[in-house]
Amino acid sequence: MPDETPNSWEMRADRHSLYGFTDLPSVHARGAVVITRGEGPYVVDVHGRRYLDANSGLWNMVAGFDHPGLIAAAQAQYARLPGYHAFFGRISDRAVELSERLVAVSPFARGRVFYTNSGSEANDTMVKMLWFLAAVEGHPGRRKILTRTGGYHGVTAVAASMTGKPYNALFGLPLPGFIHLTCPHHWRHGAPGESEEAFSARLAQELEATILREGPGTIAGFFAEPVMGAGGAIPPPAGYFQALAPVLARHGIPLVADEVICGFGRTGEVWGCQSYGFMPDAIIASKNLTAGFFPMGAVILGPALADRLQAAAEAVEEFPHGFTASGHPVGAAIALKAIDVVLGEGLIDNVRALAPRFAAGLAALMARHPNIGEWRARGLMGALEAVRDRASRTPFEARLSVSERIANACIDHGLICRPLGQAIVLAPPFILTPAQLDEMFEKLDAALAGVFAELA
Repeated sequence: MPDETPNSWEMRADRHSLYGFTDLPSVHARGAVVITRGEGPYVVDVHGRRYLDANSGLWNMVAGFDHPGLIAAAQAQYARLPGYHAFFGRISDRAVELSERLVAVSPFARGRVFYTNSGSEANDTMVKMLWFLAAVEGHPGRRKILTRTGGYHGVTAVAASMTGKPYNALFGLPLPGFIHLTCPHHWRHGAPGESEEAFSARLAQELEATILREGPGTIAGFFAEPVMGAGGAIPPPAGYFQALAPVLARHGIPLVADEVICGFGRTGEVWGCQSYGFMPDAIIASKNLTAGFFPMGAVILGPALADRLQAAAEAVEEFPHGFTASGHPVGAAIALKAIDVVLGEGLIDNVRALAPRFAAGLAALMARHPNIGEWRARGLMGALEAVRDRASRTPFEARLSVSERIANACIDHGLICRPLGQAIVLAPPFILTPAQLDEMFEKLDAALAGVFAELA
């Protein structure tokens, strides 16, 4: 029960704060969890309770919550140049260095970088870039955007229109011209007896049919997360991107990899597109870009789009788009250090080392709990799908809020994980030790056992 003392942290939070993506009945019944400090992969609330955060904040605190090098980088840059923009041909030296570094660690031989404050803004920016290109290059009808049902690309109006989630209907979204293709979740959407490769081929045929139906000259781009994040940590079926990429290329439609979650090591490679062997035309980055220590996003354009956008901007004298804090020098300094930490201080190596143990832990939980219908994982992101009946893949009744119950039970055991639909999603910090990974699974096991016993 929440502390209902008038001036308790819980009551103060409830009185003046509006929560996003929150099961409000749970908060009213249990109270908010008010966090006051972090210690490695743990966070501590105002009552001194300690939680292993198995979702790295919101996928992003990959170096933990108190990394001294990242703190020092922020402090040093605040003392040197605490803020600036990237307008009018003026840009901080740190942003210049970061652009160089991002292109160097990207899969592109060369390119250009545009900065935003979030992944949502970066996806909005990429769409505006594609619309800008279409208008300046004489193809103003090329405006439609293709994404996938269940995909998540952000919450701003355009990014929310790209996001294939039913809750966006409450905002009157998607906007016209945003088309959602089939979710590439083989376990849920594959036909009986259909292999992953056959499922991928079918989705490629759907893509081709959609392009021909809408008209190739009306489509500006196709956006996809290498692994769906907020869709429930859903890896693509075998051969998926290899089946789709030729269809897009044949019709001149750019493939944009939304790497907001996957980028900088989450899948075990620097980029999710490298984990799945495809080359996008542009990359959207955020979250791990600064290891969560600063709000920052980036659009990384590959050579072809970089050249086209530069030519189009020169034709009209500017690219009329940007944000006050684009290329913020403190964010850039932190990002430079975060890239060093992830790629040079062993964090991505730890992801690769822990990935088999992570997958084995998920598989073991499914083996122990008949109400888990599927486990899935790539690198250090994965999920358990709860079901009423495993054989028929029948979900629990929505009114039972099963994943929310499991997440709340995890809190009671000192573990933070994320409910998504009927799945429990895990994406722990890259600094986790094998012992801490085992602790995560032990606490989740106890939570699952308690909830499933209640629902039996």
